[in-house]
Amino acid sequence: MDFTPSERVISLKDIVRKFMEKEVFSMELALRHQSFKELLPELLEKRNKAKQTGLFAPHIPEELGGAGLSLNEFAHMSEELGRSPLGHYIFNCQAPDVGNMEILMGYGTEEQKEKYLLPLIRGDIRSSFCMTEPEFAGSNPVWMGTRAEKLEDHWVLRGHKWFASSVEGSHFAIVMAITDPEAENDYAKASMIIVPTHTPGFELIGNISVMGDRGSDYASHAEVSLQGCRVPLSHLLGPQGAGFAIAQMRLGPGRIHHCMRWIGICERAFDLMCHHAATREIAPGKTLGTRQTVQNWIAESRAQIHACRLMVLHAAWKIDTQGIYAAREEISLIKFTVADTLQKVLDRAIQVHGALGMTDDTPLAYWYAHERAARIYDGPDEVHKTVIAKRVLKEYGIQIS
Repeated sequence: MDFTPSERVISLKDIVRKFMEKEVFSMELALRHQSFKELLPELLEKRNKAKQTGLFAPHIPEELGGAGLSLNEFAHMSEELGRSPLGHYIFNCQAPDVGNMEILMGYGTEEQKEKYLLPLIRGDIRSSFCMTEPEFAGSNPVWMGTRAEKLEDHWVLRGHKWFASSVEGSHFAIVMAITDPEAENDYAKASMIIVPTHTPGFELIGNISVMGDRGSDYASHAEVSLQGCRVPLSHLLGPQGAGFAIAQMRLGPGRIHHCMRWIGICERAFDLMCHHAATREIAPGKTLGTRQTVQNWIAESRAQIHACRLMVLHAAWKIDTQGIYAAREEISLIKFTVADTLQKVLDRAIQVHGALGMTDDTPLAYWYAHERAARIYDGPDEVHKTVIAKRVLKEYGIQIS
């Protein structure tokens, strides 16, 4: 196991870092004062420039139009992109599209790939993902109320979703719905179905206000009502009843993507914290960095970020070499560890900046509001910790159901 960056990784990180410095960071202040929708014309121009780097849709095989990076290589790139809230979108590897592309690659029919996957890879359209429901605990994913029933040659969907990622402006949604309510195995009850968002009965109730921000277009979470949506039976993804198996395939690499993005945020916050500590005077000739408490925060942050990076790269290496199933413990470990570190580093950086940290003059407050959810989505911290504890205790003869 050698984590020494290859020449290819060094090269792609250099390309991305220079692109971010030249094209992306300068847009951040506008993002904090304008809606994502208002910035779309300029963002689309940046996307066209990103395509010229050869790293657009980096996680997609070259034969389908992507850059063909391995998961480990993409992890390195994802950290660089994560230094800005706009990085992943500009390079077309943002959630939920990144996961939806992987689902379509793995389970889509040729017709589905032609109609939905290829335009998604090119960046011609966006997609959304509808799984969570307000009436049911997200920590128990097999418990949901949305149903999809067969009626002649169509699926008819009825249900209620919320925190549906990026619905506004999306071309289609992948919807989790119960298709086999009588199945003995709870994990065989649901399926994933493609639902174009213009389908009659697919109603965007509105964007959910998150920490005071409803967002817009891609940068939003929606509440959706499914009122008798009818889509062809051919819109089923994979076998009927395989929804949860597909979700696990999607979430494994997805957690690598998230964690490396979070590490990118941590590195940017760390850089801002250190720069402010080195330049902000608290008395003539005395900077914040001369205070031991600030020094402790810097040391603790440096150690925690470094440890997180090694953990995530190890998990990515294991997925690349042994598969998602073999790496399931490592995936749970990084999910709650990196999410916790992200919150701690952001909090320290804001504290060092004082009142400035609460303003929109830096990206810290934006991240603090929008990334608190890191400890909730893709499985709350407590669920992942329980998974790890059960596996550890099993080695000591304790079976916990």
